[in-house]
Amino acid sequence: MPRTMEWAARAEHLGGIPRKMVIAAVGTFAKTVSSLLNTTTVHNSDSLLRLVRSRSPGVPLITVSNHMSTLDDPAMWGFKGFPIFDTKLARWVLAAEDICFKNALYSYIFRVGKCIPITRGGGIYQEHMHEALDRLKDGEWLHTFPEGKVYQEDAPIRRLKWGTASLIVRAPVTPIVLPVVHHGFQEVMPEKFMFGRRPPLPLCNKKIDIIVGDPIEFDLPTMRQMAISQSRNGQFPAIGWPSTSDGLDEAAQRCLYTEISEQIRGAMERLRCFGKKI
Repeated sequence: MPRTMEWAARAEHLGGIPRKMVIAAVGTFAKTVSSLLNTTTVHNSDSLLRLVRSRSPGVPLITVSNHMSTLDDPAMWGFKGFPIFDTKLARWVLAAEDICFKNALYSYIFRVGKCIPITRGGGIYQEHMHEALDRLKDGEWLHTFPEGKVYQEDAPIRRLKWGTASLIVRAPVTPIVLPVVHHGFQEVMPEKFMFGRRPPLPLCNKKIDIIVGDPIEFDLPTMRQMAISQSRNGQFPAIGWPSTSDGLDEAAQRCLYTEISEQIRGAMERLRCFGKKI
C-alpha cells in the first residue's frame, strides 16, 4: 500500500514554502487558542523545551499524551515560550486517517503540516507505522495519543494501544519517551456542545493545565528477555506479525508491548493525579 501523499510531507517539497505557511498558520491558531483566548499553565515546561530544542543529535523523541479534544494538537503546543513556528523543531504526529485525511485538500494540508495518517484498527504493521519509524530513524520528534481516541471524561488513563510501544522497541535508536497530560481542552472544544455536536469555533475563557513529566527509562534488553520468558508460558492468538530484527516472535512482542504500555500508562496516570491536586 503506497504512503498517502508522502511527497507533500518532505521538507524539500516546493522549497519548504508550503510547510512554512502551514506551520505559521497552525502556530498562530494554537497561540491564539492557548495564550490569548484561554489561560494555559504549563508545569515542568523546561523538560519539554530542552528535549525539543537540544537533545543529542540523532536521538529521537516521542511525547505521549492523553486525548481530550480534537484541538489537543496543535493547541497544546501554543503556550508561551514554545517554538511553535520553527518548521525544523515542529513535531510529527500520528493523525487519524478518517478525520484528517478525508479528501485531497485535507490530506495535503495535514501532510505539509507533518502529520502521519494512521488507520485506527489497522495494526502496528500498517504502512504508515513504517513511515513513523523512518522519522524516528532520522532523530525527529514524534507525538502520539496512545489511548487511540478522544476521551473527554475525567477518568483514569485508559489501556493504551500498542502502536507507541512498538515504535519504541523497533526504532534503531531507542527514543526518549516523555509523558504529557493536559486538562481543559475538553471545555475549549466539547464533543457535545450543542445538539450533540462540537462548537464551530473554540470556546474561550477556559483554564488549561499541561503537566509535563520526566522521561521514562526503559531497560529494553532486560524487558526483552522477560518478555521471551513470559511468552513461553502463555497462549496468544496469532495474527501473523513478523519477528522483529532482534528475533522477538509475535508472542514475545505482545508481552513486551503490554509491559511498555503499562509503564507509560502508569506515568501518565501519576501526572493526571498530580494535576488534580493543583
